[in-house]
Amino acid sequence: MAKIGIYGSSFDPITNVHLWTANTIANRCKLDKVVFLPCSNKRRDKTIKTSNEDRWNLLSLATKNNDTFVLSDYEINQEGWHLTTYETLSHFKKIYPDDEIYFIMGADLLVDIAEGRWGKSEKLIKENKFIVMARDGIDMLKAISSSPLLRNNDDGTFHLLDKGIAMEISSSYIRDELSMGGAPRYLLPDDCYDYILANSLYILKEK
Repeated sequence: MAKIGIYGSSFDPITNVHLWTANTIANRCKLDKVVFLPCSNKRRDKTIKTSNEDRWNLLSLATKNNDTFVLSDYEINQEGWHLTTYETLSHFKKIYPDDEIYFIMGADLLVDIAEGRWGKSEKLIKENKFIVMARDGIDMLKAISSSPLLRNNDDGTFHLLDKGIAMEISSSYIRDELSMGGAPRYLLPDDCYDYILANSLYILKEK
């Protein structure tokens, strides 16, 4: 039985922190694969600055030299945004029926689930396992203990990573730097930086 982590994000763009985080989690949690799962640009709750194709190309460049990393276009190819994470994880459990599936997320999302902001949250928590990364200012144990849903399903459901995992270089920081003429070259892989410049991504267009 393999252990597989599902790592969903906008990846707009993917950063060295995304890669470092995925590699660190794979090492600490003994994962056999980390599946990078870019979301659809049709999501109403996100403002994505690039096309699905460009984000996919950037992910392909960033992950090409690590055999533990694989890409999935399951969400990015959805015609409309109607999926919840519950359906996504059900999909991967069908793809990997003999393996153990974990959803990788930040502690901020744990709080969102506890507060009922995710669709099918009860079924999601009852039927799945999670690797939760620390976020500054969030007490993960308190978030679990203060939620009836989380604390009554905490029987190995949550693998909490609270040591040396929180890093705050974000995709939005890179986008902002590029839009203002900055050069955030060493915050993402060289191939990705070159691709962004070659395709004028995130560059503020003159009016």
